[in-house]
Amino acid sequence: MAELAVSLVVEKLTNLLAQQASYMDGVSRKIVQLRNELRWMQSFIKDADMKQEDNDLMQQWVNDVRDVAYETEEVIETYVSKAAARSTFDLVTKPFYLYKVGKEIESIRMRIREISGRRNAYGVERNSRGEGRGVNERLRWWRQPSPHVEEDDIIELVEDSKALLMQLTSMESRRRVVSVVGMGGLGKTTLAKRLYNHNDVKNHFDCRAWIYVSKEFRRRDILQGIVTDVNALNRVEMEALEKLKEEDLLKKLHEFLEEQRYLVVLDDVWSMEVWDCLEKAFPSGKTGSKVMLTTRNKEVALHADGEGIPHEPRILTENESLQLFCKKAFHGINSLPRELNKLGKDMVMRCGGLPLAVVVLGGLLSRKSKSTEEWHRVFRNITWHLTKGQDRIAAILSLSYNDLPSHLKSCFLYLGLFPEDVSVQTKKLIHLWVAEGFLLQEGEETAEGVAEKCLNELIDRCMIQVGRLSSLGRVKTVRIHDLLRDLAISQGREEIFLEIHHGNKAEQSETISTKSRRHAIHSRYDRYIFLKKFAPHLRSLLFFNREYNVDVERKRMKIGFIEKKLNVIYKNFKLLRVLDMEGVRVVCLPDTIGSLIQLRYLGLRKTNLEEELPLSLGNLQNLQTLDLRYSCFLKRIPNVIWKMVHLRHLLLYTPFDSPESGHLRMDTLCNLQSLPYIEAGNWINNGGLANMTSLRQLGIDGLSREQVNSVISTMERLQDIQSLSLLLTEQEMFPILTGLSYCEHLQKLCFYGRIEKLPDPQEFPPNLIKLTLYNSELQRDSITKLERLPNLEMLVLGDGSYNWREMAFSSESFPKLEILKLHLLKELEDWIVEEKAMPKLKHLVINRCEKLKQIPDGLKLATTLKELEIVGMPVEFEYRLRTKDFFEFKHIPSIKSTTDMLAIGLGCHQNVGWPETQFG
Repeated sequence: MAELAVSLVVEKLTNLLAQQASYMDGVSRKIVQLRNELRWMQSFIKDADMKQEDNDLMQQWVNDVRDVAYETEEVIETYVSKAAARSTFDLVTKPFYLYKVGKEIESIRMRIREISGRRNAYGVERNSRGEGRGVNERLRWWRQPSPHVEEDDIIELVEDSKALLMQLTSMESRRRVVSVVGMGGLGKTTLAKRLYNHNDVKNHFDCRAWIYVSKEFRRRDILQGIVTDVNALNRVEMEALEKLKEEDLLKKLHEFLEEQRYLVVLDDVWSMEVWDCLEKAFPSGKTGSKVMLTTRNKEVALHADGEGIPHEPRILTENESLQLFCKKAFHGINSLPRELNKLGKDMVMRCGGLPLAVVVLGGLLSRKSKSTEEWHRVFRNITWHLTKGQDRIAAILSLSYNDLPSHLKSCFLYLGLFPEDVSVQTKKLIHLWVAEGFLLQEGEETAEGVAEKCLNELIDRCMIQVGRLSSLGRVKTVRIHDLLRDLAISQGREEIFLEIHHGNKAEQSETISTKSRRHAIHSRYDRYIFLKKFAPHLRSLLFFNREYNVDVERKRMKIGFIEKKLNVIYKNFKLLRVLDMEGVRVVCLPDTIGSLIQLRYLGLRKTNLEEELPLSLGNLQNLQTLDLRYSCFLKRIPNVIWKMVHLRHLLLYTPFDSPESGHLRMDTLCNLQSLPYIEAGNWINNGGLANMTSLRQLGIDGLSREQVNSVISTMERLQDIQSLSLLLTEQEMFPILTGLSYCEHLQKLCFYGRIEKLPDPQEFPPNLIKLTLYNSELQRDSITKLERLPNLEMLVLGDGSYNWREMAFSSESFPKLEILKLHLLKELEDWIVEEKAMPKLKHLVINRCEKLKQIPDGLKLATTLKELEIVGMPVEFEYRLRTKDFFEFKHIPSIKSTTDMLAIGLGCHQNVGWPETQFG
């Protein structure tokens, strides 16, 4: 973490010298010297960060480096804030502030030299080499299994075992790699060991080897282990094994395996390097030869075999967890005593289905008295027992954390701020990471692009779990396992990275560090007034308040209770970068909000803001994300957005009654990437749209025909646009929609309103994958155009989009379509699907198409169809599906049918007809 702190400050100082030179006149030389000294520290801080875990002196030294980096950031940002806030930084005040910041920089430089000297005086480098060996050896002993020793107290995952057994015993002509991937403690090794000793596996292979790899591997040790297990050398050669050169050893192993059907298990592989240095030892051998990997990193698995599908074992169910717990706690008994039943179940729930946690908890309680008093004592300290009290879990989970590069450590720790068991929106998380400045630029890649890569890497490393996927397969939400969240919180507190506020104020004030830079409020509003004392260090403040009765709370808080408390934040936290007040029932923002000039992220989603925001909002010139969605009482956005020249995401959508925004000046927002909802206005023709050259997502409401022409003609300049949603005013009609074929990156289109003539297939964006149409009143032959779109994966035909009695999909139409949604096609009676139409269809939704008689016969042979949703259809339609057509469609794994589900269940607003997901 110190490595990231130093690198970010070095980059910040470099940018400061380039971009804020007018403020720095007089101290720029000192800043250059300070930057260079910090840059010198970077040359060895990474090594120190890695060694600090088991060396108290090194840990203290690393903490000192981190603190001096943070102090540097505070001094410079404080000076810039004061300089920017003073409209008259005159000849009298400027020398005073320059002198003051100069003295502070000199003091920091003296501290840096002192820290460097202390490192040499302590001999930290010399001591660090031998420290911690005992801890690592003990952990290696814990992790290294004996493949021939069966564990009694396990829960067999039947489906996982079957799937892997099928892979292991398949008879491909070339050697394949079978991978088991998952987070630490999930039971990957246990599952692999059970398969290794399965009779079918023993009989299938001529020879087998099991090798424990670990992070600190030696290729020679691994090769020798395989050679020994498979008996690749005769007795004489074995005696001379130590004298063999490593390359000769690899060659002999390769030659031996070439004549065998072999299985080699590489347990606990951490890096691609392991595979790269061992791959040559594994020939194709006889048909059916396999290498099996267990790893926490999906990228490692795919690197070893790009054509394989890594297997991810599921977590245990509640019943399976309870069964395993009873086996460990009661030595084979499969049920809990009545008096301990509720306590036991509550404790097992805290394990989150992680087998290692269940085993450790059961082992702990097996040594305790079987009394309710003793079990209550354990339950009150359950988190400590699972993460601190038992070294094994903490150490194994920490391995994954310690293996992360510094920027990923910050991204992972950040998830500790979110409440337990919450689904985190990936877009919001990415915007927060970018606002925090965790991610350094990678060439021409946007910070959001880098952040998305980091998110996927954390998923691949099994540090976070995928929650909900979009219809097109993108990750929409993520979750974190309870034990990994506990690790993030404990590690984050140790690194003064974060603090969580909940419960009693007096209790909190004694245990919370005043130096922590990020705070999350998980309590009621009257708990956070004491945050004032954290003002000098605070960079981020996030609210996660539970929903409660607004009317009752308003009576209690009397006159502006919440606003008065929030004024503490606006007045004192001048260096705040992130302020997320989602769900806080604040009625108005005071002018003092404009003093937070370092703010990068302002979240006002689901607040009770009324009337208009203050004009001082325009002072937030560093703001990157402004989220005003679902602020239901907000009437108008002040015309100051144009001052926010660094704004990247402007989020305004509120169902039914979004605030007025068409009057805004927008021509300065060249960094804007997301504008999913805005009202049409003069900004379209006044250079606003044309200057948004970074735009990725755009949605405009209330367009006239002429304004649509202006938008389409501007598209050629918006080379990065990926999603476009256009909604006409009533009585208007879309003109001929040509000009979109230039948009090579445009993947999603949504049109709401009558379309005079649908473009020909070649006039659509060439890489269009999703098309949504509402009230389009398409001509009868329009389907023949849509079905020839070469890359279309999802089609939504909404209310009023197609008003004809018949609709036909011809043979070999929609070659890549995977998702089709028919919503409120009120005139449709007969739908014909010819053979071989939609050859890749996976998901079909038919919603309230009241005259449609039946599902087309052409879909009876659609073996790719995995999910069928029938919503609000007539009783006759559903009866036919359940009776006459039942056997024709029984091959579909999931059929959901309901007559009372409203259209909003599909994310559509009945009276507006506009898909919420376009603007939300």
